[in-house]
Amino acid sequence: MTMDEIIAYVSGLDRGVLVLRPREGDGTPELAWGDAFFYHSPDGSVPTTIQPFATIVTKNYPDDESSRLDRPDTFRVNVHVPKEDFIRLTGYAPRDAGQVRADPSEPDTVVPHPVYGTMSWLSIVNPGARTGETVRELLRTAHGVARSRYERPSAE
Repeated sequence: MTMDEIIAYVSGLDRGVLVLRPREGDGTPELAWGDAFFYHSPDGSVPTTIQPFATIVTKNYPDDESSRLDRPDTFRVNVHVPKEDFIRLTGYAPRDAGQVRADPSEPDTVVPHPVYGTMSWLSIVNPGARTGETVRELLRTAHGVARSRYERPSAE
């Protein structure tokens, strides 16, 4: 799977999907240029009170170098997943993500996010034949959860 294929897939999930692709000159921090952030936002506005349901990063971030995204043509998909999916795919609860013995730089492998695993985020470096369908499933689920949160009536 390429980054563009993943972006096209997520964009096609629902008309409420907002894809942000920061680039030079748009006012976003330089560190985010080239990455992608996925939100559920039917009105098209950038949410300020919620995190994205998934991201694609193309480079190492400070304190997040273990995926080795400084290699050529390397990117990482990050997806916020329900606890049940995290357990099913890793064998551990999110709170125990640090116990998972997996190399976060291994391509085409589902692993806890190297920084946000304990918050129920999973990561896949360069998803391919082995993880492609799983990535699509996780993105569908994460979007569904984000949409449900958006549609839930707020407490008065």
